Amino acid sequence: MTTYHFIGIKGTGMSALAHILHDSGETVQGSDVEKQFFTQEALEEKNIPIYPFSETNIKENFTVIAGNAFSDDHIEIQEAKKQGVTFYRYHEFLGEWLKQYTSIAVTGAHGKTSTTGLLAHVLNESFPISYLIGDGTGKGHVDSKYFVFEACEYRRHFLSYEPDYAIMTNIDFDHPDYFTSVEDVFQAFQSMADRVKKGIIACGDDDQLQQIHAKVPVVYYGFAATNDFQAQNITETPEGTQFDVFVRNTYYDTFQIPMFGEHNVLNALSVIAICHYEGIKAEHIKNLSTFKGVKRRFTEKKRGNQILIDDYAHHPKEITATINSARKKYPHKEIVAIFQPHTFTRTKTFLQEFADSLNEADHVYLCDIFGSAREETGKLTINDLLKLIQNGKVLELSKAEVLSEFNDSVLIFMGAGDIQKFQAAYEENSPVK
Repeated sequence: MTTYHFIGIKGTGMSALAHILHDSGETVQGSDVEKQFFTQEALEEKNIPIYPFSETNIKENFTVIAGNAFSDDHIEIQEAKKQGVTFYRYHEFLGEWLKQYTSIAVTGAHGKTSTTGLLAHVLNESFPISYLIGDGTGKGHVDSKYFVFEACEYRRHFLSYEPDYAIMTNIDFDHPDYFTSVEDVFQAFQSMADRVKKGIIACGDDDQLQQIHAKVPVVYYGFAATNDFQAQNITETPEGTQFDVFVRNTYYDTFQIPMFGEHNVLNALSVIAICHYEGIKAEHIKNLSTFKGVKRRFTEKKRGNQILIDDYAHHPKEITATINSARKKYPHKEIVAIFQPHTFTRTKTFLQEFADSLNEADHVYLCDIFGSAREETGKLTINDLLKLIQNGKVLELSKAEVLSEFNDSVLIFMGAGDIQKFQAAYEENSPVK
């Protein structure tokens, strides 16, 4: 019996996959940098060993799975190839593993993690399932009826998958270090559509997705009356958002979600559509109302009179959606955005768009650009973005307590890097008012 060794096990996708294999009865271990990551605790709770990077971690008869953030010259990847052990990149292995199940890929420029979490929550209430969510959460079950997984378009990695179904939330220009234009992104999604075996659930309000062609049925969802699944009569309640669903212009049922913002209604509508397509009853789909959220997606905590929100938003449209959700939920509080840009390429490409979205907050604090493992340096600095911000300042980690002056406000810590350390520093060094 092989041991699965994960190179970069603390990555969100990697840790989720490690959970799935562990839960399925496999022997799992991994390696990573010694820095603490939010995915680490759950791995340690299952006693999955995590080692510092070293070529001595690679043993004969291991199956090695490498995270996509690491290049071929990484010491463990070189050792794995030297020894000739079975070797996969993350997306390659996932593409093989999911063939055992009825697979549902969730993809899109924005919203895929939250949508994957929503779908996994609803299906998990009715069936034994396996799921892989991009917040580092994963679950395996030997008798899984469905395998729900997040499929990332970056570097066209999702073309390693041949899912039974695909939910496509939107197409937008992102990852400018790889994609050249929105047309390039569209071509990647078109190639993905060609690989789907049974059906596609796509947002019909997205102009790009309207152009997708497929050999399988394409079911559209959205707010427009032309969609197969349409949300109407959207009402905000103290508990979240309520809306009616019409299937091909015929009333189906009323649903409640514990979130705010139209983007969350669309995410839920995609889940309703795929569940309806698979014959799941409305009473079971209504488990949407008990969804607790996914990690780092509008994750809230109360601290005195402040609301602290941790969110993964790292694209201008995601920042706008997050600020909009906060305003809807807390209409009488000021919004303070604390943002850490992720990669120099993305920051340069969307510099003005980042400024426009951040300027929707009442106050803005910027943290230094997070380079990521694939792009550690760049000529751009945070001051280039600061020049375009109306009420902006740079936040230094050692002076995070300055945020305590915003009493009775909502503080949103946003970014795909290590923005959590700024929230931790603030909580540690400032008294609760």
